[in-house]
Amino acid sequence: MGTRWDGIEEFLAVATQGSFVRGAAVLRTSRTHMSRAVLELENRLRVRLIHRTTRTVKLTPTGEIFLEHCRRLVSDREAAIAQIGEAGEPHGDLHVTCSIALGERFVAPIARAVAREFPDLRIHLDLSNRVVDLVAEGFDLAIRTGKLSSSSLIATRLSERRMFTCAAPEYLASQGTPEAIVDLDRHACLVGTSPLWQFKKADGEHLYRPQPRWHCNNGEAILEAALEGMGICQLPDFYVREGLRSGRLVPVLEQYSAPDDPIWAVYPDRRHLAPKVSHFVKVLRSELPRRLTM
Repeated sequence: MGTRWDGIEEFLAVATQGSFVRGAAVLRTSRTHMSRAVLELENRLRVRLIHRTTRTVKLTPTGEIFLEHCRRLVSDREAAIAQIGEAGEPHGDLHVTCSIALGERFVAPIARAVAREFPDLRIHLDLSNRVVDLVAEGFDLAIRTGKLSSSSLIATRLSERRMFTCAAPEYLASQGTPEAIVDLDRHACLVGTSPLWQFKKADGEHLYRPQPRWHCNNGEAILEAALEGMGICQLPDFYVREGLRSGRLVPVLEQYSAPDDPIWAVYPDRRHLAPKVSHFVKVLRSELPRRLTM
């Protein structure tokens, strides 16, 4: 006979992901296990929680109510584990998500150093440019940049990055140098993962949506296009620093440069008490600013 906890994580994963397959991926198990666990939970409760079709799953009214209870139960359980079960040195599994460029260049080396220091700590670093649901997908920590949307998550500022708008001298020689933000309308723009470019005016922040001549979700590809004289780009300083130093890139619209973009550690409320999370955030806050300026 199953325990009272059996099936709750599976139901929560299926409900938040909208699919047995995606829920199974989150919990790193099989679809068959997910289906069996939820069915046994329904039989134990003697209620139908999910309407199943060949393509989708949909919560019943009872399932909607039960979902909110399950979220609170799992959150309270994680808080208890964080306070009692993980006292002492960091250990166990730490799931971290971060954007690809920032993760590859800066977060991964820091994570490796922490993993070497604590052999009982297993770090799972997921590099992706999508914004994941930390609670639903089982992540302890996210590294994010820019303005954060309002949520129940805890955010700690780690560092900041500067955005530069620039182009190759040969491009500017042939196409002219923009003097105002609106001048970008007549220029070839090289656009990366962000569809909006950040600037500031006298009346505050100004967001500009460039029409890309070249669009790629990889900063290195955007940088190479700019160095080849294909157009104007806006990228974080760690991409363009060397090009600006060497003169292969020239800043434009400097009078409209946006404030530095903050870099945050974001984690679910209550989980920040776990040593594995608090220690990793502490190391990030110490190491990331230094590495970003190297």
